[in-house]
Amino acid sequence: MAHAGRGLGTILEISTNMKKERNSNGMSRRHFLQTSAGCAASAMFIGLGSAQSFAAPNAGTQKKLVPHVTLNNGLQMPLLGLGTMTLKDDLGIRCVADAIALGYRLIDTAMIYSSEPAVGTGIKQSGVKREEIFITSKLWKKDMGYEQAKKGFQTSIDKLGTDYLDLYLIHRPAGDIKGSWKAMEELYHQGKIKAIGVSNFDSAQLADLIANSDVKPAINQIETHAFFQEGKALESLKQQGVQMHAWSPFAGGRHGLFTNATLATIGKKYNKTVAQVCLRWHFQRGIIAIPRSSQKAHIAENINIFDFSLDDSDMAAIAPLDLNTTQFPEWS
Repeated sequence: MAHAGRGLGTILEISTNMKKERNSNGMSRRHFLQTSAGCAASAMFIGLGSAQSFAAPNAGTQKKLVPHVTLNNGLQMPLLGLGTMTLKDDLGIRCVADAIALGYRLIDTAMIYSSEPAVGTGIKQSGVKREEIFITSKLWKKDMGYEQAKKGFQTSIDKLGTDYLDLYLIHRPAGDIKGSWKAMEELYHQGKIKAIGVSNFDSAQLADLIANSDVKPAINQIETHAFFQEGKALESLKQQGVQMHAWSPFAGGRHGLFTNATLATIGKKYNKTVAQVCLRWHFQRGIIAIPRSSQKAHIAENINIFDFSLDDSDMAAIAPLDLNTTQFPEWS
């Protein structure tokens, strides 16, 4: 199944853990390519590919394949990575190892995803040195609080098989935020975390945390995609010196993203897929994106966005797609 259509059983398991219920109204990219005659050309491109598109880059080019952004503490972070929600066990191990072989250097996980062990094993199996991989994990709600946050962090690095994280985020603005942040600041100063940040914070929550912290958050990972563009949040984060980071950059395939006529037309212009157009759009806005996929062809497709650029007319055509509302109301 393509990354846009998540396996029902696994999603229900994670949704239960999050005490949410997800509607399965998205369309998987694989289903779209198999059933839409209008995407025949795109399907052929994905199926055939080129040696340059799908072969693993050589050792001399891997580090430079994905451009980096400099966070507010000077840390360099790739602007594109692999999301691992639902990618557990052998599937997760394979996907992570495949992604690294294809040139990915950012792997995003979280305690609630149950993918941390697979991420750690996949990195080891890749043969790439740990220090060349940027690992993000997240502190879940049940581990909020000064002491619990330290325990939650230790549990995550133990599962990952590493002694430090490149980025650690508060996953949701709930519970003892200030106590958790104090613990994360201490871990940061001890060198156990290279950067700390938050996820799903609104502007007021983020401003309050900044005003009461010694270390400014480096990242705010939020929902953003063509249907929820968060332009005001992007400008606000820039002014605050906090990097914007997108989760679910394809909107989970909801609202017909992979059949959207505007995105498909732009893709045809460059011989690119809708997914590649979306990821290039994020990149040109300076937003980090972490698309998830369990298919090697899609993992390869997603990283193949640095050989074209969207022009001003393309960016202007995407702007009116903004519905200015979440596509995941059950997670709000």
